[in-house]
Amino acid sequence: MEPHAGFREFVLARQQALMRTAYLLTGDAHLAEDLLQSVLVKVVGHWARLARDGNPEAYTRKALINQYISWRRRPRPESPSASLPEHGRRYDEAALDRIVLRQALARLTPKQRAVLVLRFWEDLTEAQTAQVLGCSLGTVKSQTHHALSRLRAQAPELAGLLSEHVIEEVAR
Repeated sequence: MEPHAGFREFVLARQQALMRTAYLLTGDAHLAEDLLQSVLVKVVGHWARLARDGNPEAYTRKALINQYISWRRRPRPESPSASLPEHGRRYDEAALDRIVLRQALARLTPKQRAVLVLRFWEDLTEAQTAQVLGCSLGTVKSQTHHALSRLRAQAPELAGLLSEHVIEEVAR
């Protein structure tokens, strides 16, 4: 049996979802491509075992999170700006909200950002998020609470974006 049998099909089937997760983690399309590519190189090396024994998508998502957190620990030459870029055109409110949200997410710790991405963009349950991150359910709850509190403190203009459902869920 070919050791990489099914890997190509897996990538073709799940590439968009995995790329979305990578983009939401990094906030940059090019970095997301680099992140996903580096993870897929590692996954293909374990493919025979994953295809036989495990859930390759769960393994790949966990590898994305771990690689992202590892990358964030490295010093980066660029630094985020506290102000929005000046442009000669007007932005609609939704575009401004996206810019502010992206900047606020970039200021979270890697684990806080990973929890929010998995919980609210990937729509995973708290238990699924804990499994992907390899931590306890309580850790997911506390990281979610701290991350949302930090978002509200850093970007109070985003308060309207946080639905009552999210606030109620975190309060549980």
